[in-house]
Amino acid sequence: MKASLQAKMGQQMTLTPQLLQSIRLLQVTSLQLGQELQQVLERNPLLEQVPEDDAPPAPDPSEAATLESAAWDELPEPMFLSGGSYAGDADDDPTARIAAGESSDPRQRLLQQMQLRCTPEELAMAAWWLDACDDRGYLEDAPGPLARQGEQALGIPAATLLAARERLLLAGEWPGMAAADPGECLHAQLRALPASPARTLALDIVAHHLDMLARHDLGALAARLSAPAEAVAAAITLILSLQPHPVEQPPEPEPAFIVPDVIAWRAAGGWQVRLNHRSTPRLRLCAYAEQAAGHAGMRELLDEARWMLRSLGMRNDTLLKTARVLVARQQGFLERGEEAIAPLTLKEVAEEIGVHESTVSRITTGKYIQTPRGTLELKRLFAVRLEGAEVSGAAIKAMVRRLIDDEPAHAPLADDVIAAMLARQGIRVARRTVAKYREQLAIAPARQRRREQGQRLRLG
Repeated sequence: MKASLQAKMGQQMTLTPQLLQSIRLLQVTSLQLGQELQQVLERNPLLEQVPEDDAPPAPDPSEAATLESAAWDELPEPMFLSGGSYAGDADDDPTARIAAGESSDPRQRLLQQMQLRCTPEELAMAAWWLDACDDRGYLEDAPGPLARQGEQALGIPAATLLAARERLLLAGEWPGMAAADPGECLHAQLRALPASPARTLALDIVAHHLDMLARHDLGALAARLSAPAEAVAAAITLILSLQPHPVEQPPEPEPAFIVPDVIAWRAAGGWQVRLNHRSTPRLRLCAYAEQAAGHAGMRELLDEARWMLRSLGMRNDTLLKTARVLVARQQGFLERGEEAIAPLTLKEVAEEIGVHESTVSRITTGKYIQTPRGTLELKRLFAVRLEGAEVSGAAIKAMVRRLIDDEPAHAPLADDVIAAMLARQGIRVARRTVAKYREQLAIAPARQRRREQGQRLRLG
């Protein structure tokens, strides 16, 4: 065996505690940030809070240039965040692998779990399917059309995307995620359970006899399956223990006051956006900070204070840039309402402000914007594009609601009629898509609405 020496050049940067703090500040809410800044004020005597009646200080030109060079599109560069020599794709930002806290969005949490065991290509395919899911975890459209659309968008064969969806159905703590319908969701949840006679029988019922299960006809099911009634009852009990949707909606939180992080208003023929400085305390260096730094032990406190101010500046700059893009892209929604909300993704906003998608995800989580239409979470301004349409799924859902609200009382609109009416407006959606949105809006089918209207007329 012959020993040899090799020279190798590479760039690397260690994730220092200060850098991790800057990344973490992006994702904390205004309440959490306020609490943390109060702790910093108590710990560091070189920082002081700016009185509320003081106008925000004009940025020093040299400090502004420093902040600009340290903005999230340049500091840190993705290749430096790997903690070692870089050998991956420039678009594979390692900041996306840094824990972003417990997201309230199950799709984001599932992606975070998969990051530890999946390749970048597998993550991209999983993200594609999750982006096409509604809040309950069901696909917004049929798997086939979505796979063909993904083939064009990602350059990955449709068959490979469909195989990735099959794996996603069993991934993480939400079996059935990206299911096309309740039957497929229940089937995926059963496959995730340990093998047993009840599970085997339940899989058969879900795959072939859901209609009989819906009629609660135990005797007919037992006869069809050629199984004892006790075994069928055990299988039904197992099915009823499953979740009806991949993701169960959490209970409504207690009413709470929300302090917006950003304020948007219409003035001078356009939209203005600014940060709400009342949501968190503003900090600055004390007047004696530079003189105090000459004493023993104070240099570290001064460095900490400067880094905190710099991190806050970067956070506020990213938040303001993101909010301005969201307001500019969703002017129609802010002016005309739900039906005018435009398709918009994290990637599109990230590309416009020159940062990674993970940065936009962090800065919009738990942040609120005050608008003439109310105080909204920033993530509310994102919307998934429906295949074959230039509008978002949220806009189509609002159109479905309006058409049903305006329907004649004596002749409720069936789902296929609503789909035809939307097609005349240039929006082509399948009848099952209309039915899915109607169910999400908790609106009964046309037949039931007609029956309820008849009962009201008889009682009246």
